[in-house]
Amino acid sequence: MAEPVERPTDEPLNRWGGWKTPKYLKRGSGADDLRLVAGSAVLGLVVAAGAVLAAGPWDSGQRKAERDLAAVQQHSGGAHHEEGAPDGPAPAPSAPAVLGALGTAEGLTTAAGAGDLKAALTPLLDVPALGSVRTGVVVDTATGKQVYARGAGTPMTPASTVKIATTAAALSALGPDHRIATKAVLSPDSRTLTLVGGGDPTLGEADLRALARGTARALQDAGTATVRLAYDTSRYSGPALHPIGPNENIAPVSALMADEGRLDGSRKGPAPRSSDPAGDAARTFSDLLTDAGVTVRSAPASGRAVRGSRTVATHLSQPLSALVERALTNSDNDIAEALARQTALKAGEPASFAGARRAVTARMKALGLPLAGTRFADGSGLDRADKVTAGLLAQLLALAAGPHHPELRPVLTGLPVAGFSGTLGDRYTATSPATGLVRAKTGTLTGVNSLAGTAVDAQGRLLSFAFLASGTTSPGDAEASLDTLATTLTKGGR
Repeated sequence: MAEPVERPTDEPLNRWGGWKTPKYLKRGSGADDLRLVAGSAVLGLVVAAGAVLAAGPWDSGQRKAERDLAAVQQHSGGAHHEEGAPDGPAPAPSAPAVLGALGTAEGLTTAAGAGDLKAALTPLLDVPALGSVRTGVVVDTATGKQVYARGAGTPMTPASTVKIATTAAALSALGPDHRIATKAVLSPDSRTLTLVGGGDPTLGEADLRALARGTARALQDAGTATVRLAYDTSRYSGPALHPIGPNENIAPVSALMADEGRLDGSRKGPAPRSSDPAGDAARTFSDLLTDAGVTVRSAPASGRAVRGSRTVATHLSQPLSALVERALTNSDNDIAEALARQTALKAGEPASFAGARRAVTARMKALGLPLAGTRFADGSGLDRADKVTAGLLAQLLALAAGPHHPELRPVLTGLPVAGFSGTLGDRYTATSPATGLVRAKTGTLTGVNSLAGTAVDAQGRLLSFAFLASGTTSPGDAEASLDTLATTLTKGGR
């Protein structure tokens, strides 16, 4: 069973009304910084729900307001992706500093203890809706300490929550500013033009049109009007088909594709997929070259670029940070598999399922995460051979929230916002106490349900959590139970 996906809205509107982006944020440091930003989120939700949505991803999963703000005010918190900045972004959310300034922090500085969480969460994990095996871990991101654990080291099938590890590995390996290049290269004799795929699944017809026009100008300048067209997918290796076989949830994994191989014009969710996404992209490019005034001698053929070919035009994807956010918000399987292969290429591994597994595992190890029993069989979570632990996911999210790995911040900013965006857009009501305070990646396969993300509790702490369940029989009941667990965290264990 594939989980439903949602695409972020292109306009900054929530489901219940409009909002305005806060114009100013203040920078703190360490745990105070964590409290400052989350406090702003809490107050914003209470006053007008504005600050909560300011953290939400829009425009194909990007946080435009945050990016614009970061360009003006460096180190203001959140996902600041500028390369070469003297310091990383401040740590992510928590609250008492803001509340203290308002004279309301007294009594909130002592957070709910582990005993409170155990008493509240354990019976919720024991409900029959969560199947035969359930695990859960909660971490206080300000301290990195585990405040609740049940089966923390038990390997579980994570479904799409494995995308948290996939995206974190890519960010760790390549950095948030990395872009994937698609190139048009011309042979030394100027007779053969080759479209070289770099692994960007978000390449669209408009991008190919711009690439064709740039290519046509370069050919005209070189005095070339007629070419043979080839297309090169050699950047990837291994089987193109996911182990689950042909499926509407994912296209064949190729270094060259347009619009994720979708055949119905959709941008999200399951869709009919091309069996030859590379060939389809090349044929579209051929037609666009013709429109731009280039004569293409014959139908495009698969083949490597001729040695000595020179690049005549290049299209660059959105920054990796944006691809990560889109992959997490929409639970996009095609982007996730592409990011796993980009990680493999950086590591010098083959860009295949096996190479990606080794590369992602190595990145998790380098981050100091517990790997006993883990297996990253794919990047998307569609493969039931994937195994991760609740402890790994919760600790990884805590790292993304902390001050030492700012490159991982897009993992948090891409998480769907409860009641507002992505796969959590319709799982929390307008009156739910967790709406806007929980951000989490969902996971759904037949018999498997999971939820991993962050929550701001009643004491202003930013908690990272992972709840994994297998043997479930009713997806709806399991999702409701997982949502109740996350909601309980916002109440401080009450």
